[in-house]
Amino acid sequence: MKRRHCRLPRPAHCDVCDQLTGCQPTSVTMAAAPWAARVLQRQARPRLHLLLSWACLSAGLGAAVHVLDDKRGLGSEFDGIGGLSGGGATSRLLVNYPEPYRSQILDYLFKPNFGASLHILKVEIGGDAQTTDGTESSHMHYENDENYFRGYEWWLMKEAKKRNPNIKLIGLPWAFPGWIGCGDDWPYTCPDKTAYYVALWIHGAKVYHNLDIDYVGIWNERAYNKKYIQVLRQSLDKTGLKNVGIIAADGTWVIANDMLVDPYLNGAVEIIGAHYPGTLSSTNAKKTQKKLWSSEDYSTVNDNVGGGCWARILNQNYVNGNITSTIAWNLVAGYYKELPFGRDGLMTADEPWSGHYEVQSPIWITAHTTQFTQPGWHYLKTVGHLQKGGSYVALTDGKGNITIIVETMTHDHSICIRPTLPPFNVSQQNVTFMLQGSFKHIETLKVWHSKFDFFKNSSNFFTQLNEIKLVNGSFSLQLKLDEICTITTISTGNRGSFPEPPASKPFPKEYSDDFNVETPPFSEAPNFADQTGVFEYFINYQDPGDHVFTLRQVVTQRPITWASDADQTISIIGDYKWKDLNVTCDVLIEKANTGGVFVAGRVNKGGQDVRHAPGLFFWIFANGKYKVTNDLPGQIVLASGLSGTRAGTWHTLTLSIQGNSAYGLLNGNLLWNGVLVLQPHNGWAAIGTHTFELAQFDNFRVQAS
Repeated sequence: MKRRHCRLPRPAHCDVCDQLTGCQPTSVTMAAAPWAARVLQRQARPRLHLLLSWACLSAGLGAAVHVLDDKRGLGSEFDGIGGLSGGGATSRLLVNYPEPYRSQILDYLFKPNFGASLHILKVEIGGDAQTTDGTESSHMHYENDENYFRGYEWWLMKEAKKRNPNIKLIGLPWAFPGWIGCGDDWPYTCPDKTAYYVALWIHGAKVYHNLDIDYVGIWNERAYNKKYIQVLRQSLDKTGLKNVGIIAADGTWVIANDMLVDPYLNGAVEIIGAHYPGTLSSTNAKKTQKKLWSSEDYSTVNDNVGGGCWARILNQNYVNGNITSTIAWNLVAGYYKELPFGRDGLMTADEPWSGHYEVQSPIWITAHTTQFTQPGWHYLKTVGHLQKGGSYVALTDGKGNITIIVETMTHDHSICIRPTLPPFNVSQQNVTFMLQGSFKHIETLKVWHSKFDFFKNSSNFFTQLNEIKLVNGSFSLQLKLDEICTITTISTGNRGSFPEPPASKPFPKEYSDDFNVETPPFSEAPNFADQTGVFEYFINYQDPGDHVFTLRQVVTQRPITWASDADQTISIIGDYKWKDLNVTCDVLIEKANTGGVFVAGRVNKGGQDVRHAPGLFFWIFANGKYKVTNDLPGQIVLASGLSGTRAGTWHTLTLSIQGNSAYGLLNGNLLWNGVLVLQPHNGWAAIGTHTFELAQFDNFRVQAS
């Protein structure tokens, strides 16, 4: 029986995430649609029992119904989606891209309504130490040293702000210069000194770059110290940085246990940040009533499974854990891909020599949220899991706009690198959304759709579909597997694009750098990737000859490390696939008696694995000796002897590796020959020093065949 005045909203237009069809009236029984029947029982006249509701033909009998309502208040405030540059040196190769490609990459990351349109940029506060894929330079190598133009994070933050003035900025140390420890390998021995060091970085951002840092962290994924956190808060307050919030402790949720019983610690921490929470937060973290962030997440290869991981956690971090911000490590894979966690960025930009870059699925998955929300919006209380797997969230600006993001990522197509993902099932399903409260009178909604195809390689990302026309605030979706759908009142969404970048090319087989740059745009030379120590452009005013502009290793004390830094310093460059090559470089040992430098080839380990890196290393020392080793620590000696080398004098080293044989020249003369090289078979070229010591390099040249 039909009734003309049935008050159950009609979910008109069978608008679906991947296809749009018409609607028709369909009888509904209690068993088929219990929610609809209960609404009918409450709202219809008493004599009306199991009557008809309108449902989409595509939604079909038994479609799950989800009410989106703000009448009973809103959920938590949304704090934004971000990317992390650092931890470490993940943007190293990005800075060397030629224009217009560098600006295009930055637009894909930061430009509003174009690509990822990120709300947050988190950067490493460089500490001169290896922090996963390289070292990042500190603003204070030594206690009496300050320089706020080292590295590239300042530049990156300014570029982000240039595109989005509202982007939030976060700084976090992974490591610290050795002097911070007051003689210990520990940043909390002298908490006042460490707090001063961090506060100076924040002040430097403002004074030298006009950057306002919004939040600062403690020590990435390492032990926190309650006293230090309170000292840092006091130091920030005393130096005019009351608006800078503290995020702690960038590890697990365990700090919440201490915050519940320590009011001073609780007062010092503004946001509890955890890493890779698996979409869950702890009971005690929720009890603090602080904002909960996944302050580092994702860390997965940016193929389509990585995109699926990102799609799932962006929704379910809030649905499962009440986590209101998620930050991806890393922002852009701008480092040699053979280093640890290669291509674990939202996109890839690791070929500045060719200009080639790749915009992968995580960029467009990010856009499903970031282009239709802003920090300060609120989640609705009515969010959750779909009946047959997947999830949905809805957010509002409180001014009548609403954005709904639905994902149906299956288990095997959304596995993140960590933590282990428990089994779950997702099925095709039909769902109906009913908008109530202030959204009840919305008539149309925009639709943006992404579909992963893991079988035919025909995925489509961030495509705008036809508008949905609502009747009585209702619409239905036919959801297939591995889809993301954004349904929104916001009309400014846009899939930005540029002409195809240049084709991918390997690193040039012939490459040279004389470091003759009077005003370098960055402190590092292009394409060199420091793995232990810091190599910076240097002006050698004391040199009377041809070595005025050089590259200098400047770290003289082992840092308070995060990863397993080597005991030697090393910077790599080139193509990991190189086998036969000649490496030539002018070198200056500055440390008398015990100093030493090297050139190397076939170096096939880096990042956090650099400590025992194999390769072929040609060393000379200030004591007049040389040696050839098969490893960076210098334990596997293949040849050794007298060289006559001394500190304070420039020497030219040449290393030649052809097949299984190698020889070395000193100042153009043969020093050693016929060394058998059985392994490794390929790797980068490199330069470096025997210890943490000052040394200079000039006229670097490599020829590979």
